[in-house]
Amino acid sequence: MAGANKNVSLSGLYGDLNKHGANGDYDRALKVCNRLLHEFPDEEKAFQCKLVCLIQTSKFQEAIQALGKSQKFSGEFPFEKAYCQYRLNQPKEALDTIDSAGSLDQKLKELKAQVLYRLEDYEACFDVYRDLIKSNADDFEDERETNLAAVVANLSIEGTKRDLPTLRESTYELLYNSACRLLGTGQVLEAEKKLKQSEKMCRESLEEEGSTEEDIEDELSIVKVQLAFCLHKMGREKEAQVIYNRALKQKPDDIALVAITSNNLAVLNREGNLFDSKKRLKSATVDGLEHKLTQRQRRAIAVNQCLLAALTGQAEQCAAMCDKVAKQYASTKEELVLVRATALARDGKVADAGKLLNDESKQAPKRRLELQLAAVQMHLAEGDTKAACDILKNMGDSTFSPGIVSALVTLYLASSDRKSASTVLKDAVEWYRKNKTGSQSSLSMLWRKAADFHLRGGEPQVAARSLEELLKINPSDMKTLAQLVIAYAQFDPKKAQELSKKLPPVGELAQDTDIDALETSSWVMGTKVMKKVTAKVEASPMTGENLLRKKRRKRPGKLPKNYIAGATPDPERWLPRYERSGYKKKKDRRVKEQLKGSQGTAYGASEQFDMSARVPAAKSSPQTPATPDQGPRSYQKKQTKKKKGKGGKW
Repeated sequence: MAGANKNVSLSGLYGDLNKHGANGDYDRALKVCNRLLHEFPDEEKAFQCKLVCLIQTSKFQEAIQALGKSQKFSGEFPFEKAYCQYRLNQPKEALDTIDSAGSLDQKLKELKAQVLYRLEDYEACFDVYRDLIKSNADDFEDERETNLAAVVANLSIEGTKRDLPTLRESTYELLYNSACRLLGTGQVLEAEKKLKQSEKMCRESLEEEGSTEEDIEDELSIVKVQLAFCLHKMGREKEAQVIYNRALKQKPDDIALVAITSNNLAVLNREGNLFDSKKRLKSATVDGLEHKLTQRQRRAIAVNQCLLAALTGQAEQCAAMCDKVAKQYASTKEELVLVRATALARDGKVADAGKLLNDESKQAPKRRLELQLAAVQMHLAEGDTKAACDILKNMGDSTFSPGIVSALVTLYLASSDRKSASTVLKDAVEWYRKNKTGSQSSLSMLWRKAADFHLRGGEPQVAARSLEELLKINPSDMKTLAQLVIAYAQFDPKKAQELSKKLPPVGELAQDTDIDALETSSWVMGTKVMKKVTAKVEASPMTGENLLRKKRRKRPGKLPKNYIAGATPDPERWLPRYERSGYKKKKDRRVKEQLKGSQGTAYGASEQFDMSARVPAAKSSPQTPATPDQGPRSYQKKQTKKKKGKGGKW
């Protein structure tokens, strides 16, 4: 054996490599690759096979290290390197590797689309998939279209302005993505129908493939959770809660699905079951979710955690969490201000909460109105009407919007401060007279209410200004003109006289009025009587026969048999018999004379033996009489003394 050749032929090693690869034994294949590279260091095919074996055994970091150590192949194999970076959750590095490759073949384009989707760059991802579908027609066409449908759904949720294509709905995956697209545009009812169709199609297709019930339910779980979200959006919260709980009871392996379901259940709890919400949100924040959920989903869960801390009275912890989330997601800063204010208010620091909202409103002009109204609501919840009115008065031009003016007037009238309410309306009328902004309908309503308020409050001059502005908007409104005449009549009769000439004559106003109907109506007697009379008239129309009956004379009443003409009637004839002077009461035979005494005693001697007539002798010691019962008496058994028996036995 000393003279044996140690070198192994290249073809023999590749034969072993092909055999292990065909059997799926990548560990042995990797050993063969290492042996090949040891014998033939410059063999490019062997190095590529080594990378494939490392990828198949999920040793992505080792594959990247092998590329880094090799001086000859470090710049080669961009697909394998980018794929390893993608699987190691390094999408930015993977995209840089793909872009550095120059011209992209089909494999790199497919991988680039996946990387862009992970980076949530849906616009660029849409372009890549559209080009792939146009230039390729193979067995993976359905998969590409499904991925494109997912991209389109996310673009719809983000509110893109580009024209999106209408895709097929031939598979349950395409139906599911179509439903997600409808949800993004707010078409919840249509999305619910699509999801139900997707669920039915999924079950049928998996049953045809021979899948078990457990596998079918596992595949259907994501469709059902999305359906529950539709029900949640439509306000059918109990139905949604049942589906969410069923999905969690199946204990799915997808941690992203568990996190989303748990978060939605916590949202349904609101302030009712904070302990359960805390447990749910803990399940929604496990490790590894940062690569499974979109940024939008992670942001929503983070905000809900801050809100839970606020509702449980942890003001300091809530503030720290809000600062952390605001740094991580800049778009949540203004939303988290409301959460922090809520935490302060629940901690009894309403003044601090109002100050926080007021300060933040100055830094965020776009949400200034929302933050100030939140501060107003907090003060009103504490019963501090004065502080709420002060904020509403100092809102700049927003103070003169019809809603704010109405709120101020209502609050002042509730505080019996009519003078301040009048001042608010005066300022609003003057502001609109100078600026001429706002819709005519809202302005008309404001001036009408202001005029009515000042007329009732004895300020006709201020009311006249509002009515004049109303006439400018609608000069043909006679009601406004009549009110203006009434207002001027109180302080400028001459002006009122001039304006009254523009009013139409009474004859024109009463043209369409039925005078006879008004005179014959029974509205003076009240609505109930009027309804009865109207119903009676409608029930019996005045025909010719009814008129004859109405004109007939009434027959005289019948006289008694013993009637004597000219005789004076008995003045007591209307009295009852027992009240008349000649009435004699009959003796009641049922009442017999009470006989007292023993049987056979004569009537005169009965009183002699009547013991009840005798007055008992007073006792030596007087006692306080007991108050008799007001209700029915209860039966009480008389106590009798026992007679002593004879003898000593008992």
